[in-house]
Amino acid sequence: MFAPASDTLLFPTEPTVRQLARELYTHVRDLPLISPHGHVDPRLLAEDQPFPDPARLLIVPDHYLTRMLLSQGITPDRLGVPRVDGGPSETDGRAIWRLFADHWHLFRGTPTRLWFEQTLTEVFGVDTPFGPPTADAVYDTLAERLGRTDFRPRSLFAQFNIEVLATTESPLDDLAAHAKLAADGWGGPGGRVITTFRPDDVVDQDRPDWPDRVIRLGSVTGEDTTTYSGFIRALERRRADFRAAGATSTDHGHPTALTLDLTPAQASTLYERGLRGKATPADAERFRAHMLVEFARMSVEDGLVMQLHPGAVRNHNTWLHDRHGRDVGGDVPQTTSYVDALSPMLNRFGNDPRLRLVVFTLDESTFSRELAPLAGGYPAVYLGAPWWFLDSPEGLRRFREAVTETAGFYNTAGFVDDTRAFCSIPVRHDVARRVDAAFLAALVAQRRLRLDEAAETIADLAYHLPKRVFRLES
Repeated sequence: MFAPASDTLLFPTEPTVRQLARELYTHVRDLPLISPHGHVDPRLLAEDQPFPDPARLLIVPDHYLTRMLLSQGITPDRLGVPRVDGGPSETDGRAIWRLFADHWHLFRGTPTRLWFEQTLTEVFGVDTPFGPPTADAVYDTLAERLGRTDFRPRSLFAQFNIEVLATTESPLDDLAAHAKLAADGWGGPGGRVITTFRPDDVVDQDRPDWPDRVIRLGSVTGEDTTTYSGFIRALERRRADFRAAGATSTDHGHPTALTLDLTPAQASTLYERGLRGKATPADAERFRAHMLVEFARMSVEDGLVMQLHPGAVRNHNTWLHDRHGRDVGGDVPQTTSYVDALSPMLNRFGNDPRLRLVVFTLDESTFSRELAPLAGGYPAVYLGAPWWFLDSPEGLRRFREAVTETAGFYNTAGFVDDTRAFCSIPVRHDVARRVDAAFLAALVAQRRLRLDEAAETIADLAYHLPKRVFRLES
């Protein structure tokens, strides 16, 4: 059973405010978890097989961990990360674990250390402080736990008190894992595990395999994707499939937030140029920007909540990408503009009550300058929680400080864990709830908020808002 951490973790040091934070935290400590955006592999829960050894569970797939060691010259293959060329990488879980432990000092003061330690303690019941001298003892304890039926994925899901978990799939995914989850009573509309429609890989013309993926999309849907109109019909068909599988939202991870409202003829010209392999980077950006407006139009029609996650320069570390592929820690944030970029979409749909657009950023300088005023001025816009490089205790606190004065609490969408690391989900949500308790406690202490209002607000932030915004209420 997941056991929340000490009642002093992340709370203010001033005694009066700390006590208020403790009291507010009690209102959300045991509320179910709503996880409306993340990247857990649905096969994990569909198959419900025992987890692998501790290293392959907690280290190998976690690019937060491996990228820190890479910054100190420890290459990912030494931590068991596979190579795209099939070259050698470490396969001994205990050797990977020991190497990680030897460099544990690199994580001092980081949120990664907090999540890792709390996962060991609160999820697996490991009380031994982690480090080089204790690495083997901790490994052995974890290995014993992972061999037990109460540490299988579905059992942990229940112990974590997760009410709903959204995974993220491509339009080319056959959704077989979600079909099995539905057959087992775990998935489908209103289910515990649902999918999210993420079409980036069939929209981004910068991908060298984009034409092949478009043809595959046609095969999956029975539409003629050699034409732009057929491509749009294929995407609409796949959205309907995802809705039938339980999806309530889409996700779009574009390099920028640019939107453009092109005519069908203009869009068709860009599309056909891309299929011929003639699209320039500028063409690809214009096509992505137009498709965001098209996806907003589709969301107005089918009710799927639209999430926008821009601002990551993908595969900035080209050596890492060439050696180990995508999503292994080679991405970095960049400056991102929203006011001008989102204007075409918002001029068309921003006041339509049928659209819900949840906007995230990796550029926190935009929170108070751009995003909070947009969310405070358009019915369609909600602010996504600090994400990826910003989802630290300090980042979560800065977010509340930056946006509340303009957007309030109720134009935000609640916490998203955005993780592939299933076992860290309850820890991440607990951290967010503690940060919000501390922030609200300060408002109460300053007589800017009554205690009963703060108690209601923290419950909304943790549970009710994400259910409502992501249309998860049934």
